[in-house]
Amino acid sequence: MVVLLGGAAGYVYAASNSKANQQYDVPLEHVAVASDSAALARGRHLTTAIGKCVECHSDDLGGKVMIDDPALGVAIAPNITSGGRLASYSNDELVRVIRHGVKRDGRGAFIMPSDDYQYFSDADVGAIIAYLRSVPAVTRDLGISMLRPVGRTLVATNQLPAYPAARIDHARKSPAMVQEDSSLAYGEYLANVGGCTGCHGPGLGGGPIPGMPPQAPPAANLTPTGISKYSDAQVEAMMRTGKRPDGSEIKPDMPWRFTAMMTPTEMRATIMYLRSVPGKEFGTR
Repeated sequence: MVVLLGGAAGYVYAASNSKANQQYDVPLEHVAVASDSAALARGRHLTTAIGKCVECHSDDLGGKVMIDDPALGVAIAPNITSGGRLASYSNDELVRVIRHGVKRDGRGAFIMPSDDYQYFSDADVGAIIAYLRSVPAVTRDLGISMLRPVGRTLVATNQLPAYPAARIDHARKSPAMVQEDSSLAYGEYLANVGGCTGCHGPGLGGGPIPGMPPQAPPAANLTPTGISKYSDAQVEAMMRTGKRPDGSEIKPDMPWRFTAMMTPTEMRATIMYLRSVPGKEFGTR
């Protein structure tokens, strides 16, 4: 029994280390990075209301401990200001880590939502980089992420999708820009880059979110099956206030304080898209 347990522990440690240290040969991509006021304003909006970078990396982008679970491990969103990781990355390397989840040393970034961000247009990812370069430097250093036994086991057995670089289509071509309008196409774009599909599932059916601690609330069903009882105005109010029509509060895991910043056009397009997808039962993601 001791030998079997030791062998299993050795396998888990080796397999989780292998995934953490896997190298990805993803060529650098070049996008234009403007620094005019319009680009900076767009970048700020994308890092808050849409991409929600500030939710993980903190409002000042200086980093934050997202998860510290005694069984799973510690997940730290690093400092992405010029006082932290940003200083050592070129613009092209930032494009790669944002869209592909690949760090400058070729390894996969840990729990970086690049499977959402891969859909960002060239113009939008350029605006994000411009904004990141403009924010005040923060010198906060919180250390590095670390997997503990249960976390290692889940990673080793492919139950914890900790490295998005392993599942992204790195040959996918991104659009140069997207049209900002009240259309299904723009709503789908926002649902992808905004993390709706990341938390609620590719089909938006909701359910437990892979990789989250057991006590984390499940994501709601955002398909017509789940939201048909609400009017467009009520859906918008929930996304802006964090409260349901009956006054009950939505769990703070839903980033409503950021979706509250969406423009009227973005909100219309997103709700239109949610109404258009096939209805699914809760938990089917």
